[in-house]
Amino acid sequence: MRSSGQHPTTSARAPTGDLPADISPLIGVSSLVKITWRSHLWAILAIAWKDATIFFRYPLNAVMRVLDPIVWLTPMYFLGKAFAGPGGGSGESAGGGFAAYTGTGDYFTFVLIGAMLSNYIMSVFWGIGLGLKNEMDAGVLESNWLAPTPHLVMLVGRTVASLILTTVNNALILVLAWLLFGFQIGGDVLAALAACVPFLVILYGFGFAFCALVLLMRDANVLIDTSSYLVMLFSGAQFPVQALPRFLLPVALALPLTYGLDLIRSFLLGSETLLDRPTEIAILVLAMAVMVPAGYGIFLAVERYCRSRGTLGMH
Repeated sequence: MRSSGQHPTTSARAPTGDLPADISPLIGVSSLVKITWRSHLWAILAIAWKDATIFFRYPLNAVMRVLDPIVWLTPMYFLGKAFAGPGGGSGESAGGGFAAYTGTGDYFTFVLIGAMLSNYIMSVFWGIGLGLKNEMDAGVLESNWLAPTPHLVMLVGRTVASLILTTVNNALILVLAWLLFGFQIGGDVLAALAACVPFLVILYGFGFAFCALVLLMRDANVLIDTSSYLVMLFSGAQFPVQALPRFLLPVALALPLTYGLDLIRSFLLGSETLLDRPTEIAILVLAMAVMVPAGYGIFLAVERYCRSRGTLGMH
């Protein structure tokens, strides 16, 4: 019979906070319990690894992502040669209309730069929007959002793998364009790369607001096709926006992505900008500071609305 002064030989497990410092790292307590920027980074990388694994399970799709742009860029190359005229130069001999709008007769390079930046537009729209819809269709969206991970981390994580793969894809397109068409990168490459940073950040603002539409309408494919096409159309990915009808030109000029494309082309191609360069840089920096908080705020507001109506996991 146990005396009153004795205690059981087995006691309840000590809380994780009381574990010795040399034991906690061995069982991963710090990484599982404490929510830090490192845990958010690991969550983003885990989502990206999952997406990349799924992508490479279909290797033919990976090959076609490189070949498809070359297939539809080939007619553009010969069209540009026709615009350039017999001398193949720029200025007055380069086919008046296009050169008058842009200050250059190199139509192929103009379209090629737009095509590569359009790949990033598609990457963000499809990465965020379709990833969200796939989770809704699979019935795991609500359970995933119960995890102690901010929704912002999950949304960004869905695009990381896609952006990396798009960058590799664009590099391969440049190599093929050099081999097949003699394309060469010129101009201020570092300045163009610097201009790509606000361009991509602004894209995330569009992507977050676009996710709100997916939650409301639950028809991602039509929304992605329509929205991404309209953004590429009005931002001048395939032609100078000055060629748009006059009543549509204000829509193009209201998009900050228009100035991103315009600025990057001016650095690489020497084309004329819509506004002076300092003004376009200021517009991109201001839009970068506004678009992401505004887009994410719209997403959170719509997400709360869908939760209140019980439609978050419906498809």
